[in-house]
Amino acid sequence: MRPNEAPQPDPLGYLITWSTYGVWLPGDVRGWTKESAGQQPPNRLVERDAIRRMKADPVKLSGVHRTTAEATIRRHCEIRGWELLAVNVRTNHVHVVVAAPEHPDEVRSQFKAWCSRRLSELERATGGSTNGKRTWWGEGGSSRYLFDEKSLDAAIAYVRDAQDERPEW
Repeated sequence: MRPNEAPQPDPLGYLITWSTYGVWLPGDVRGWTKESAGQQPPNRLVERDAIRRMKADPVKLSGVHRTTAEATIRRHCEIRGWELLAVNVRTNHVHVVVAAPEHPDEVRSQFKAWCSRRLSELERATGGSTNGKRTWWGEGGSSRYLFDEKSLDAAIAYVRDAQDERPEW
């Protein structure tokens, strides 16, 4: 903290988002985030290189995959004592609004790990084509700190109701 700077209040929650494997690559036409460099413009050459380096096809979650991931997130929140405020598992990404004492990167990491376990178990049990051996998620994700009721309510509404719209924060 800089001198004379007021401390930031504790967040009321986090909006945590991550994508399935291979669906939002570096260089993507929608823009992308580079670690330690922030938002980046589209770059076709970077995207082609990322596609070339992929070790498997992009992942698109089926209805049963989405249901399994959502149930896993709900159960993990119960176990950890985190307050789940909203969750929406889409075919190619996941949004969660959660209140938790841990850092949001740790929360996201736990969600991704447990969802991966459960989805792989499902694949093995149903004889899926990958036999449960699959990379389900892309690297990283995003975390937005929600410090006030207005931003918390906006994030919940976005996750629940507005997946085709850009949020107004």
